[in-house]
Amino acid sequence: QVEFVESGGGLVQPGGSLTLSCAASGFPFSTYVITWYRRAPAKDREWVAWASAIDDRTDYPDSVKGRFTISRDNAKNTTYLQMDNLKPEDTAVYYCTAAGLKTYSGRGIQVTVSS
Repeated sequence: QVEFVESGGGLVQPGGSLTLSCAASGFPFSTYVITWYRRAPAKDREWVAWASAIDDRTDYPDSVKGRFTISRDNAKNTTYLQMDNLKPEDTAVYYCTAAGLKTYSGRGIQVTVSS
């Protein structure tokens, strides 16, 4: 049974930092591409970070490049999203997705950036 346990969200002031964690089980995590997405109210889903399954490549859209860092610990079947210099427009539900033979997604975790 595939399961994701997400943690690390919450309320943070502008300029602050948060680290999201997504621990997966039930599939061969190390062979899956990891993508973090977010969905803000009344907006389309947006990808915010991507990590390769076969090497150390990562990628980010311009909206978060230089502020967000994705990482993965295959020994722990866990991916992390370090978010620095957060802005109010980063407020959204964030969720991790693993894509391989199948695609699996977490339920999401709320991040609110507000003073």
